[in-house]
Amino acid sequence: MTRFLLQRVLLACLVLWLVSLLVFAGCELLPGDVAQIALGQFATPENVAALRLELGLDKPALQRYLNWLFGMVQGDWGQSIMTRTPVAAMLAERMSNTALLAGATTVIAVPLSIGLGLVLSLGNGGRLDRLGSVAVLALSATPEFLIATLAVLMFAVKLHWFPAVAYLTPGAGFWQTVQALFLPVATLVVVVTAQIARMTRAIIGNLLGLPFAEMAMLKGVPRHRIVGQHALIMAVGPLANVVALNVAYLVSGVVIVETIFAYPGLARLMTDAVQARDMPVVQACAMLFSSVYVVLILLADTLANIFDPRLSATRAGKVAA
Repeated sequence: MTRFLLQRVLLACLVLWLVSLLVFAGCELLPGDVAQIALGQFATPENVAALRLELGLDKPALQRYLNWLFGMVQGDWGQSIMTRTPVAAMLAERMSNTALLAGATTVIAVPLSIGLGLVLSLGNGGRLDRLGSVAVLALSATPEFLIATLAVLMFAVKLHWFPAVAYLTPGAGFWQTVQALFLPVATLVVVVTAQIARMTRAIIGNLLGLPFAEMAMLKGVPRHRIVGQHALIMAVGPLANVVALNVAYLVSGVVIVETIFAYPGLARLMTDAVQARDMPVVQACAMLFSSVYVVLILLADTLANIFDPRLSATRAGKVAA
């Protein structure tokens, strides 16, 4: 197990290093001069040259990449070109908002979706299974912006139950925070629940088609006992990967939801930085999203390795020998 973790950690570090190369190269290939865009079209050449010197843009690309990489490893994310504030402070301010949104969605969506997937898998092709599968498939194929727009029209514009803008007031109470987060969280819960439930139904269905499950059914073992005592344990690894991918999406892929509800999160910070060509912020957000994604996949692989019955049997055989 230690060797497996060491290999995965080294592979994760390699992936993040390759991602840093791609992020830096992608920002370098964008057209236009960052200093000129930051100062505006009426800036004098002397001012542009001075800003380029201040930002270190006059140095070779390799030197700038190494300075950025080593600074990022040490916790120095650089300084924003537009606001002239440390990028780390901007990330910390928005990170708590994104963590709150993603955490609330995960706490609600993951148990709900896995439970729904298990209920559908117990239906064994019945009416409930067919109707539920069609509904889950339809919701998973519905774009986030459509669900968010319909939620705003129904609950904010027509019923006036919740605000259309998810503005988090500093020092707001619990119920004010719940009201502000309800619509964006509900939108993400619908999307994530549909995706995880569909995959859960497919994973459990495949496991119930294996010889051990068919033999147990022929012996009269109830379907729910097979799912609860055997199939669900074997499905922990695949389900961990599905959940990890969806949680990573919550952290880095909620651009549309944050834009529609004007939510001050990391994804919106990155889109604003791209429009303003604030490259230090863009690079920091991209690396942060990639790091979260890699860490979640690493955790999912670890869980899959722990709960893999074949590997468990192999490890038990080695210990017995």
